[in-house]
Amino acid sequence: MNGNWRYVVTPQAERDLRRLDPQVKARVFGALDRYVAERQWGDVKKLHGRDNEWRLRVGDWRVRFRVNTQEGVIVILAVRNRSDAY
Repeated sequence: MNGNWRYVVTPQAERDLRRLDPQVKARVFGALDRYVAERQWGDVKKLHGRDNEWRLRVGDWRVRFRVNTQEGVIVILAVRNRSDAY
């Protein structure tokens, strides 16, 4: 994790992450690290109709997350294949 930021993984996201290959899991966390470091990096979009929820595209995978900038926390909500991410 970059700087003072930390990850909080919800139970659903934990189940999703356990199902991933180690290489994909490493790509997901690498992409999140780059997002935190640069805040403009990657294919990140705000999800409409969801309070403070964002989507990061990592290849065929979608990471749904929330950002708490005051506490330096990224809450990972889900990590799904694009075909069933929403």
